[in-house]
Amino acid sequence: MSIEEWSIQEIARAAGTTSRTLRHYGDVGLLAPSRVGSNGYRYYDRQSLVRLQRILLLRELGLGLPAIAEVLDGERDGAALAVHLEWLKAERDRIERQIASVTTTLRKLEGGEQIMAAEAFDGFDHTQYKDEVIERWGRDAYERGDRWWRSLSDEDKREFQQRQHDIAADFAKAYRQGRSADSDEVQAIANRQYDWVTAGWQGKRPTADQFSGLGQLYVDDRRFTEHYDRHGEGAAAFVRDAMAVYAERALR
Repeated sequence: MSIEEWSIQEIARAAGTTSRTLRHYGDVGLLAPSRVGSNGYRYYDRQSLVRLQRILLLRELGLGLPAIAEVLDGERDGAALAVHLEWLKAERDRIERQIASVTTTLRKLEGGEQIMAAEAFDGFDHTQYKDEVIERWGRDAYERGDRWWRSLSDEDKREFQQRQHDIAADFAKAYRQGRSADSDEVQAIANRQYDWVTAGWQGKRPTADQFSGLGQLYVDDRRFTEHYDRHGEGAAAFVRDAMAVYAERALR
């Protein structure tokens, strides 16, 4: 394989997406592989990488796949770069807010100060995984969740987000203390996680397989893994194991 060519698995890992998503992009004519090997494997060259970057950026802007196809087909290189630059500036501002938010949270945690939910979640956008949710679970699932979220008051949103922040912090504390995933203390946190997920699913209680599958996602998806593992390498796996134990004990 050429140094300027990558397998579908390599591209998926680098882009933080899935092979299934890339195959779907190919099937709808949005991102054709540069070649398909005799074994049926798809490979992508440098030009494919550039196009995928544009697709992912346009997804972040909220465009659906048909609209993205129209944009890419009508773009000149200069126009594309100009749009890209403006998006990056906006994204830089959002990331700077996230950095400031996390920095404030860490400082308050270390100093024993009260954490304000509005500070803790400044710069975070619940719609950023819209297309991925639609692809995995269907448009209806996303739209139901989105309607529920938008129906909440600002106070309710802050309370819901603060609950997850507290749960994640308690998981991290237990992990640093060397607690076992099946200990009573950690299972109590897993129960809170289950109740929080149920609330997010508008009262629909996840099955054992769904809850343990969600825990596995925290390890399989690097975005979740990085979120938990900032508390220490292996923290995401610890949360997964705790959720798996809870699913086996309480939900089967």
